[in-house]
Amino acid sequence: MKTVFKTIFTGLLLAGTFVTVNGQFLAASDTSESSVKKYNNIINANKEIVEFIEYSLVQKGLPRHLRNLALIESHFNRNITSGAGAVGIWQFMTSHANQYGLTEQNRTDVYKSTKTAVISLANLYRKYGDWITVVAAYNCGEGNIAKAMQNAGSTQYHVFSKYLPGETINHVKKYLNACYATGELESVLNNYNSSRLNKIFFTEGGSGRNSAAPLQETEINAGFNLDVIADELDVEMNEILAWNPGIVEELQKKGESPLYLPTDLMPDFLLKKNKILSRSIKQGSRVQQQ
Repeated sequence: MKTVFKTIFTGLLLAGTFVTVNGQFLAASDTSESSVKKYNNIINANKEIVEFIEYSLVQKGLPRHLRNLALIESHFNRNITSGAGAVGIWQFMTSHANQYGLTEQNRTDVYKSTKTAVISLANLYRKYGDWITVVAAYNCGEGNIAKAMQNAGSTQYHVFSKYLPGETINHVKKYLNACYATGELESVLNNYNSSRLNKIFFTEGGSGRNSAAPLQETEINAGFNLDVIADELDVEMNEILAWNPGIVEELQKKGESPLYLPTDLMPDFLLKKNKILSRSIKQGSRVQQQ
C-alpha cells in the first residue's frame, strides 16, 4: 500500500498533469498546439451556450470542466444527431432522456437538455465518486460500467477500462484532451487521485439500502466465509458481492482481498471480525461460489 501511495504522489509531483497508478498513466494523449487551439476555438465560438452550461453546473455544485463533455459530444451543436440516434448538445439517447423525463423533442432544447444533463451527471458522481468514471458511464451506460467493474474486480477506471467499449475509452481520452486545452486537466486527475486515496467509492447498494452508499475498505483473507459475514451484518449475500465485485476470484487466487462495506456497517464488522473468523473456521472457510 505504501508503494502505491508513493508512486501516485511522485507522479503528481513530477507533472501535475497526470496520475501514476501502479505504473499506469491517465493523461492527455494529445497536447499539441493544434488540438488546444481547436477546442478553445469551439468554446469561443459558442460563448452564450457555454456560459449557460457553466452557470447551470455551478448552480448544482458541479465543476465547470463538465462543459467539456458537451464540447466533445457535439461541439455545442444542438441539431446534431449521431449514427446511434443520440441527439442535441448533450447527445441524449431516447432511453436516457426518458429516464429523466426529457421528451424526444426537447433533446435539442439547450435549456431543458442542459438541466437534465446536470441532474444526470450529479447522480452519476454520487454513484461513482470521480469524474473520469462519470464521463465513461455517460458514454456507455451504467450497465457496461458495472460489467467492466465485475470483470476487473475493481471500481477504479484505470483497472476496469480495458473491459469497456473502445468508443468509451476514446471518449475519455477526448475528455482529458479537452480538459488539457482548457487548463483543467490537473483538477480532473486530482479528483480521480483523491477518490482512490480516500478509498471511498459509490456503487449500487442492495435492496433496502441507500443506492449511493459510500464504501470503506478493510482487508480479509480466505479464512473468512462470506456467508458468515453477510449473516453477522444482517445483509444479503448479493449485497456483499455487489459491493465487492471480483472478491470471490481474488480470495481464491491470492488468499486475501480488500473488503468494501458501507460506512455504517464497517464499525460493526470490525467489532465482530474475530467472531466472524471463528465462525468461518468452524463452518469451513469455503469461499461463496457465484
